[in-house]
Amino acid sequence: MSGQDEVMRGITEAIERGQRGEREEARRMFAEIWKELSPDGDPFHRCLLSHYMADLQDDPHEELAWDLRALEAADLVPEERARSYHETLSVKGFYPSLHLNLAEDYRKVGDLARAREHVARARDSVEALGDDGYARMIRAGIERLARQLPSE
Repeated sequence: MSGQDEVMRGITEAIERGQRGEREEARRMFAEIWKELSPDGDPFHRCLLSHYMADLQDDPHEELAWDLRALEAADLVPEERARSYHETLSVKGFYPSLHLNLAEDYRKVGDLARAREHVARARDSVEALGDDGYARMIRAGIERLARQLPSE
């Protein structure tokens, strides 16, 4: 990846540790990086870190808080910044997953109206995805969660 700087190397290492089941160590690593970034750090770094830190939370309210930070940071990432990391990356492609995660978070904390709102926002942004395995997974997740949410 062309945009692999020191912070991204740390974020990538923490992501890998989390994926290997080393949740506590990954959280510790993310927390240290976050101290250096927040609140004025690179929005791209903040978005990725927050997105993955949310997945490591045991408390659904904490997961929601991290996912909200990821969405807030994504809104500040210029397209050229994402492409500087990898030429195929687009910020628009972040939104379906971010909104799906927020919908699930709101479902977990019992705020079904906001969960439905973020399912709708995920659906509205899904056209930014291609037609690969990742895109199919996100689309399936959106539809699965939509079916789980009771109508208003």
